[in-house]
Amino acid sequence: MIVDVWSDVVCPWCFIGRRRLQKAISQLPAGVEVMVRHRAFQLQPDAGEVMPTAQLLAQKYHIHESEVARMQANVCAIADGEGLCYELGSTLSGNTRNAHRLIFWAEKFGRGDELLEALYSGYFEKSQPIFSDLDLLAFLRPLGLDPTLAQEFLSSNEESDRVIQDQQIAQQLGANGVPFFVIDMKYGISGAQPQEVFNSTLTEAAFATTE
Repeated sequence: MIVDVWSDVVCPWCFIGRRRLQKAISQLPAGVEVMVRHRAFQLQPDAGEVMPTAQLLAQKYHIHESEVARMQANVCAIADGEGLCYELGSTLSGNTRNAHRLIFWAEKFGRGDELLEALYSGYFEKSQPIFSDLDLLAFLRPLGLDPTLAQEFLSSNEESDRVIQDQQIAQQLGANGVPFFVIDMKYGISGAQPQEVFNSTLTEAAFATTE
Protein backbone atom coordinates (compact mmCIF):
# COMPACT_ATOMS: atom_id res chain seq x y z
CA MET A 1 0.00 0.00 0.00
CA ILE A 2 1.33 3.42 -0.96
CA VAL A 3 0.03 6.49 0.84
CA ASP A 4 0.88 9.82 -0.80
CA VAL A 5 0.54 12.71 1.65
CA TRP A 6 0.39 16.26 0.36
CA SER A 7 1.17 18.66 3.17
CA ASP A 8 2.93 21.85 4.13
CA VAL A 9 5.28 22.06 7.09
CA VAL A 10 3.49 25.17 8.41
CA CYS A 11 0.00 23.64 8.23
CA PRO A 12 -1.20 22.78 11.76
CA TRP A 13 -3.83 20.39 10.42
CA CYS A 14 -1.15 18.49 8.50
CA PHE A 15 0.68 17.47 11.68
CA ILE A 16 -2.64 16.44 13.23
CA GLY A 17 -3.51 14.47 10.10
CA ARG A 18 -0.09 12.82 10.18
CA ARG A 19 -0.77 11.51 13.69
CA ARG A 20 -4.18 10.17 12.66
CA LEU A 21 -2.68 8.45 9.64
CA GLN A 22 0.02 6.88 11.80
CA LYS A 23 -2.60 5.56 14.22
CA ALA A 24 -4.62 4.08 11.37
CA ILE A 25 -1.54 2.37 9.93
CA SER A 26 -0.66 0.90 13.33
CA GLN A 27 -4.11 -0.71 13.50
CA LEU A 28 -3.92 -2.45 10.12
CA PRO A 29 -3.74 -6.26 10.09
CA ALA A 30 -0.31 -7.79 10.47
CA GLY A 31 1.50 -8.26 7.20
CA VAL A 32 0.11 -5.19 5.46
CA GLU A 33 3.06 -3.22 4.14
CA VAL A 34 2.63 0.55 3.93
CA MET A 35 4.86 3.11 2.26
CA VAL A 36 4.14 6.75 3.09
CA ARG A 37 5.45 9.31 0.61
CA HIS A 38 5.79 13.01 1.33
CA ARG A 39 4.39 15.28 -1.35
CA ALA A 40 5.03 19.01 -1.34
CA PHE A 41 2.21 21.53 -1.19
CA GLN A 42 2.97 25.16 -0.47
CA LEU A 43 0.17 27.14 1.11
CA GLN A 44 2.00 30.36 0.22
CA PRO A 45 4.21 29.58 -2.78
CA ASP A 46 4.70 33.29 -3.50
CA ALA A 47 5.64 34.30 0.05
CA GLY A 48 8.63 36.62 -0.02
CA GLU A 49 9.02 37.61 3.61
CA VAL A 50 8.79 36.06 7.05
CA MET A 51 6.10 37.48 9.30
CA PRO A 52 4.14 36.52 12.43
CA THR A 53 1.49 33.95 11.59
CA ALA A 54 -1.13 35.81 13.59
CA GLN A 55 -0.55 38.92 11.52
CA LEU A 56 -0.67 36.94 8.27
CA LEU A 57 -3.95 35.23 9.17
CA ALA A 58 -5.53 38.49 10.31
CA GLN A 59 -4.69 40.07 6.97
CA LYS A 60 -5.72 37.03 4.93
CA TYR A 61 -9.14 36.60 6.54
CA HIS A 62 -9.73 40.27 7.37
CA ILE A 63 -10.21 39.62 11.07
CA HIS A 64 -8.72 41.00 14.27
CA GLU A 65 -5.72 39.22 15.77
CA SER A 66 -7.81 38.44 18.85
CA GLU A 67 -10.04 36.30 16.61
CA VAL A 68 -6.93 34.64 15.21
CA ALA A 69 -5.87 33.80 18.77
CA ARG A 70 -9.26 32.20 19.41
CA MET A 71 -8.96 30.12 16.24
CA GLN A 72 -5.44 29.04 17.15
CA ALA A 73 -6.51 28.06 20.66
CA ASN A 74 -9.14 25.76 19.14
CA VAL A 75 -6.54 24.10 16.91
CA CYS A 76 -4.19 23.71 19.89
CA ALA A 77 -6.93 21.91 21.82
CA ILE A 78 -7.48 19.48 18.95
CA ALA A 79 -3.73 18.93 18.60
CA ASP A 80 -3.52 18.19 22.31
CA GLY A 81 -5.94 15.33 21.76
CA GLU A 82 -3.38 13.82 19.38
CA GLY A 83 -0.55 14.12 21.90
CA LEU A 84 0.84 17.29 20.34
CA CYS A 85 1.67 20.44 22.28
CA TYR A 86 1.22 23.36 19.91
CA GLU A 87 2.57 26.87 20.53
CA LEU A 88 0.86 28.64 17.65
CA GLY A 89 0.83 32.13 19.12
CA SER A 90 4.53 32.69 18.48
CA THR A 91 4.96 30.98 15.12
CA LEU A 92 6.18 32.74 11.99
CA SER A 93 5.09 32.21 8.40
CA GLY A 94 7.09 32.35 5.20
CA ASN A 95 8.09 30.44 2.10
CA THR A 96 8.43 26.68 2.65
CA ARG A 97 9.96 25.75 -0.72
CA ASN A 98 13.40 25.00 0.72
CA ALA A 99 11.93 23.00 3.60
CA HIS A 100 10.22 20.70 1.10
CA ARG A 101 13.39 20.51 -1.01
CA LEU A 102 15.44 19.54 2.03
CA ILE A 103 12.98 16.77 2.91
CA PHE A 104 13.42 15.38 -0.60
CA TRP A 105 17.19 15.60 -0.17
CA ALA A 106 17.01 13.77 3.17
CA GLU A 107 14.99 11.00 1.53
CA LYS A 108 18.13 10.01 -0.39
CA PHE A 109 19.69 9.07 2.96
CA GLY A 110 16.57 7.38 4.32
CA ARG A 111 15.86 10.29 6.67
CA GLY A 112 13.10 12.19 4.89
CA ASP A 113 10.28 11.17 7.21
CA GLU A 114 12.39 11.82 10.30
CA LEU A 115 13.22 15.31 9.05
CA LEU A 116 9.56 16.01 8.34
CA GLU A 117 8.69 14.96 11.89
CA ALA A 118 11.48 17.14 13.31
CA LEU A 119 10.36 20.16 11.30
CA TYR A 120 6.74 19.72 12.38
CA SER A 121 7.67 19.36 16.04
CA GLY A 122 10.20 22.18 15.97
CA TYR A 123 7.86 24.58 14.25
CA PHE A 124 4.60 23.82 16.05
CA GLU A 125 5.78 22.72 19.49
CA LYS A 126 8.97 24.73 19.99
CA SER A 127 8.32 27.85 17.87
CA GLN A 128 11.48 27.27 15.84
CA PRO A 129 11.77 29.12 12.51
CA ILE A 130 12.20 26.97 9.41
CA PHE A 131 12.55 29.48 6.58
CA SER A 132 16.23 30.38 6.17
CA ASP A 133 19.00 27.94 5.27
CA LEU A 134 20.48 28.32 8.75
CA ASP A 135 17.09 27.56 10.30
CA LEU A 136 16.79 24.36 8.29
CA LEU A 137 20.38 23.18 8.72
CA ALA A 138 19.93 23.22 12.51
CA PHE A 139 17.62 20.22 12.21
CA LEU A 140 20.12 17.97 10.46
CA ARG A 141 22.87 16.96 12.90
CA PRO A 142 20.50 15.16 15.33
CA LEU A 143 19.45 13.02 12.36
CA GLY A 144 23.02 12.22 11.36
CA LEU A 145 22.85 14.34 8.21
CA ASP A 146 25.73 16.52 7.01
CA PRO A 147 24.86 20.25 7.09
CA THR A 148 27.71 21.03 4.68
CA LEU A 149 26.29 18.74 2.02
CA ALA A 150 22.83 20.08 2.72
CA GLN A 151 24.00 23.66 2.26
CA GLU A 152 25.48 22.75 -1.11
CA PHE A 153 22.16 21.24 -2.06
CA LEU A 154 20.13 24.26 -0.90
CA SER A 155 22.43 26.55 -2.86
CA SER A 156 21.50 24.67 -6.01
CA ASN A 157 18.13 24.45 -7.72
CA GLU A 158 17.76 20.69 -7.28
CA GLU A 159 14.28 19.36 -6.49
CA SER A 160 12.65 22.74 -7.15
CA ASP A 161 10.75 21.27 -10.09
CA ARG A 162 9.55 18.42 -7.90
CA VAL A 163 7.98 20.87 -5.45
CA ILE A 164 6.09 22.51 -8.30
CA GLN A 165 5.09 19.19 -9.87
CA ASP A 166 3.74 17.83 -6.60
CA GLN A 167 1.52 20.86 -6.21
CA GLN A 168 0.27 20.53 -9.78
CA ILE A 169 -0.56 16.84 -9.28
CA ALA A 170 -2.53 17.64 -6.14
CA GLN A 171 -4.54 20.26 -7.99
CA GLN A 172 -5.18 17.81 -10.84
CA LEU A 173 -6.56 15.38 -8.26
CA GLY A 174 -8.89 18.10 -6.99
CA ALA A 175 -7.00 19.22 -3.89
CA ASN A 176 -7.14 22.92 -3.11
CA GLY A 177 -5.64 22.60 0.36
CA VAL A 178 -3.87 20.22 2.71
CA PRO A 179 -3.53 17.75 4.23
CA PHE A 180 -4.52 15.54 1.33
CA PHE A 181 -4.04 11.77 1.44
CA VAL A 182 -4.23 9.41 -1.53
CA ILE A 183 -3.97 5.65 -1.01
CA ASP A 184 -2.79 3.61 -4.00
CA MET A 185 -4.09 6.43 -6.20
CA LYS A 186 -7.59 5.06 -5.62
CA TYR A 187 -8.76 6.25 -2.21
CA GLY A 188 -8.63 9.83 -0.98
CA ILE A 189 -8.93 11.63 2.34
CA SER A 190 -9.18 15.40 2.20
CA GLY A 191 -8.27 17.24 5.38
CA ALA A 192 -7.53 16.02 8.91
CA GLN A 193 -10.67 13.92 9.06
CA PRO A 194 -11.78 12.13 12.25
CA GLN A 195 -9.80 9.04 13.20
CA GLU A 196 -12.53 6.67 12.10
CA VAL A 197 -12.29 7.99 8.52
CA PHE A 198 -8.58 7.16 8.38
CA ASN A 199 -9.20 3.75 9.93
CA SER A 200 -11.99 2.76 7.57
CA THR A 201 -10.32 4.10 4.42
CA LEU A 202 -6.99 2.37 5.05
CA THR A 203 -8.73 -0.86 6.05
CA GLU A 204 -10.75 -0.82 2.83
CA ALA A 205 -7.61 -0.17 0.80
CA ALA A 206 -5.73 -2.95 2.61
CA PHE A 207 -8.41 -5.51 1.86
CA ALA A 208 -8.54 -4.40 -1.77
CA THR A 209 -4.82 -5.09 -2.19
CA THR A 210 -5.16 -8.62 -0.81
CA GLU A 211 -8.11 -9.67 -2.98
